Amino acid sequence: MRLFSLKSLALLSLVATLGGTTACSDDPILFSIEDDKALGEQVAAQTDSTYRAKGQLLERSSNPRAYQLLDGVVNKVLNSGQLQYRNEFPWDVKIIKDDATQNAFATPGGHIYVFSGLIKFLEDESQLAGVLGHEIAHADRRHTSRQLQNEYGINTLLSLVLGENPGQLVQIASGLGQLKFSRDFEREADQYSVIYLNPTTYSCDGAAGFFIKSEAQGGANTPEFLSTHPNPGSRVQDIQAKAAELKCQSRTVSNSNFEELRRII
Repeated sequence: MRLFSLKSLALLSLVATLGGTTACSDDPILFSIEDDKALGEQVAAQTDSTYRAKGQLLERSSNPRAYQLLDGVVNKVLNSGQLQYRNEFPWDVKIIKDDATQNAFATPGGHIYVFSGLIKFLEDESQLAGVLGHEIAHADRRHTSRQLQNEYGINTLLSLVLGENPGQLVQIASGLGQLKFSRDFEREADQYSVIYLNPTTYSCDGAAGFFIKSEAQGGANTPEFLSTHPNPGSRVQDIQAKAAELKCQSRTVSNSNFEELRRII
């Protein structure tokens, strides 16, 4: 069984001394990168188990071409040279087969899940890269860990690192796709999506294209992604402004691989 880092033990003792107060939105993350990774492993294992039991987790062994195509997009983002924890986190991505759900989410420590419905909703590979960049930013900037800390408290999260409290783990894993981030976290994830795509061949405002289509669709057909990633009016403009600043918008790339991915999932 994995032990807490010394830093986490000290912090846990401090939190207990202070009465186990739940973190405020502006508080820093209170556990180490190693514990972040361990929490992510626990949550990802539970998430895999949940969707595997439903027959919705697309296994890599059974879908090698789909993952070859998806990994090609993910790796361009990851290898942009802009990630803070590129070498520390495992960074894997998995597809959940659910064409009715247009969503994606990230666990602590760099495990990314994307629903087939979202991939099929998108119009081109730059949009896919932009949305994946947004989710990668949530993990790389440790937004997911901080939001979970705010909602559940440091004591609960550190108990999960030790493999304790399995009922709470199930609750957290099942609710991760509906985790609501602060506006500041969303703004930062948008900005870093542009930054990550800047060194690639993708149009770095790809995420804006997704939001534009989502807003145009509206009503009952609004993607679930927007229920947990609210879209204030300035959001598209902010993404486009950052792309214009970096001069990396309006690039065109071949969509043949993207169209193949959409067909085979």
